Formats: sequence, C-alpha cells, structure tokens
Amino acid sequence: MELDLKLEHQLCFPLYAASKELIRRYKPLLDELDLTYTQYISMMILWEKKSVNVNELGQFLFLDSGTLTPMLKKMEQKGLLSRTRQGTDERKVLIKITEAGELLKEKAEKIPKRIAACVDISPDEADTLYKLLYKVLSQPEKADENS
Repeated sequence: MELDLKLEHQLCFPLYAASKELIRRYKPLLDELDLTYTQYISMMILWEKKSVNVNELGQFLFLDSGTLTPMLKKMEQKGLLSRTRQGTDERKVLIKITEAGELLKEKAEKIPKRIAACVDISPDEADTLYKLLYKVLSQPEKADENS
C-alpha cells in the first residue's frame, strides 16, 4: 500500500475523529440546555452580536443556508430567536436573539470550563491548535489535480 493511502498519514482523520469526540463530550452538557452542538455555536454568535443575517451566520460557522434554515426554524419555535425578512429581498433573513435566548446564556456560561476540564491539553497547546486549525480554515480552496 502506498504511504499516501495509509490512514495514519492522513491529516483529515485525526481532525475528524477529534472533532467527533469533542462534540460527543459536549452532548450531555448541551442536552441540559436542549440544544444541539450547531444550535449552541449559533447561540454563541447571537449572544455576541445580538442580530445577524443568515448569510453572515453561515460565514461565521462555515455552514450553508440549507443547513441553517431548518435549524433556525427549530430554534425560533423554542423561542430563542426571531427571524424576519429584510426589505424586498426574500432571501435576506435577519436573525435576532430573544429574551429567552439571552437567558439561556447564563446556563451556558459554565460549558467552556467543563469542556476544558475534560481535554488534557495546556492553554498554550490549545492556543497553538486553535491557530493551526484556523490557518487551515482561512486558506482558499485549491484542488491540485496534477499531483
């Protein structure tokens, strides 16, 4: 087997597995808030920005509107946010946090420390990992077909 096709030589695999494992650790904490992980990170944006349009939210979270729309609809049904069309362009939807959404922030404030406690890396290692991951995310998409 060529080295390129060995799983142990794939950067994508430990990223995938670590992401899956970390999100699994969030689940019991988020169940207490009745949120999925994607709803939680959406709320983090709303707690900070208070309002944002769907396209902006998608850019922050690296998600498309096809993924966001049904999730936002469920969150609106829970009373955590409101969605309103902006002007004459029906594709532009403004999302605003509600009072209930703001109140949920108090319950969520302990989650980052609880997650940090179950991940055995130092603050410096976490900072380095964060910077490396965002370096990957910030690079333009390229497909090298000639390699």
